[in-house]
Amino acid sequence: MYFAALLARTEDGWEASDTELDDVETLSDLAELAREASPEDDTVLVLIEQEDAWFGVVRIDGEDDPRIYVSDAAAAARSSYGEILLTDELLGREPGDDSADLDSLDLDGTEEPDGDSDDDEDGGGAEAVPHSPVGDSEILDDLGVSEKELKALDAEDALGSIAEALGASEVLETVR
Repeated sequence: MYFAALLARTEDGWEASDTELDDVETLSDLAELAREASPEDDTVLVLIEQEDAWFGVVRIDGEDDPRIYVSDAAAAARSSYGEILLTDELLGREPGDDSADLDSLDLDGTEEPDGDSDDDEDGGGAEAVPHSPVGDSEILDDLGVSEKELKALDAEDALGSIAEALGASEVLETVR
């Protein structure tokens, strides 16, 4: 089970909308979806959580490249939704690195993290992905969530904590 929401900052505060990621295949698709939520090129946050195992934040500021933070790359790698966020650049890999082929994992978005990637017989896939946070841990600094606070969040209640720090908990709860 996953939850995804868009939080768009407007003159009147934050506006939230839930979103389906079933038709989103790439980070570019996700960024386009986020930009459509804010016609004024304001900041848009895409908040994603998967089965209380990991969470991700994608920040879109106008036409700038998306900024990404994922709380647990290994857990996210077991999810088709996490695969959208785990770009080669984010993981510090060269594009096309065969030892990190997430497509070979046969993901459908319902995988449960088992915490044990040593069972990979083919030597590829999730074991090349760190079991730690990846991405821009300062993604929310200017919005009131420090790097230290972001890294300390538990996946179970991270989105609520982020929304609370942004002053957007009520609008997030309306779409939950």
